[in-house]
Amino acid sequence: MAGPTTAERGERQKLESGSPRLRRLRRLRMLIILLSAVVLAGAATIWLLYGSPWLRVEKVSVSGVRVLTDQQVRDVADVSIGSPLISVDTDAIEARLRRKLPRIDAVDVVRSWPHGIGLKVTERTPVLILKNTGNGGKYVEVDAKGVRFATVSAAPKGVPALELAVSRSAVLRRFPVDRLVREAVGVAGDIPAAVRRDTRVVKVRSYDSISLELSGGRTVEWGSGEKGRAKARTLTALMKAAPGARHFDVSAPIAPASSGS
Repeated sequence: MAGPTTAERGERQKLESGSPRLRRLRRLRMLIILLSAVVLAGAATIWLLYGSPWLRVEKVSVSGVRVLTDQQVRDVADVSIGSPLISVDTDAIEARLRRKLPRIDAVDVVRSWPHGIGLKVTERTPVLILKNTGNGGKYVEVDAKGVRFATVSAAPKGVPALELAVSRSAVLRRFPVDRLVREAVGVAGDIPAAVRRDTRVVKVRSYDSISLELSGGRTVEWGSGEKGRAKARTLTALMKAAPGARHFDVSAPIAPASSGS
């Protein structure tokens, strides 16, 4: 059988030599197609998020409020109804709520696709109240961080009053009022639960002299805010050992004392 002619061999060589170019052209066309698809998908996504009528804010929900109202929170959040959900600045809303509503301790602003914004609020809880004699006898609520966050006309039930009986002396210059308030807050947090229910006043004379006034005219000399847990345990034991006593001293928890009957 006769082999390929010279012309046939030349044609085959041309085809074989052209194959790499054809493969490159195919890859180039495929790359162009893929890039075009990516660009079109990106443009469609941007339009869907920003330009379409489907992913826009239609409602703002509020949860976690106890003293504040849902409407108060919505008004301050000032979320633009009808705006693209993706464009809502959640950080700015959070900062605005915490700045304008000091009662808010924390807030989580979340997008609830496809049409909502959720505001999950955590309010501050008062652990002490401070009477504001310069504001019509109203009360200032103080939270567990020592933050004075709200002024109310009536003292909340079950919250001890904070009495600052400090003089404008070197002691006060050494320990500013804010520091003394934080110390009182720390003591309030360490008081045993059974005693806290009966605590009417946390009185601060100085950094080292904090006392409690309980119901029934009973008092507790607490001392400084240091060793609070040890003092709490000692006070619990002391009250059990001397249930009829009216005055308790746990300022030195290793040497407690009680008196009166």
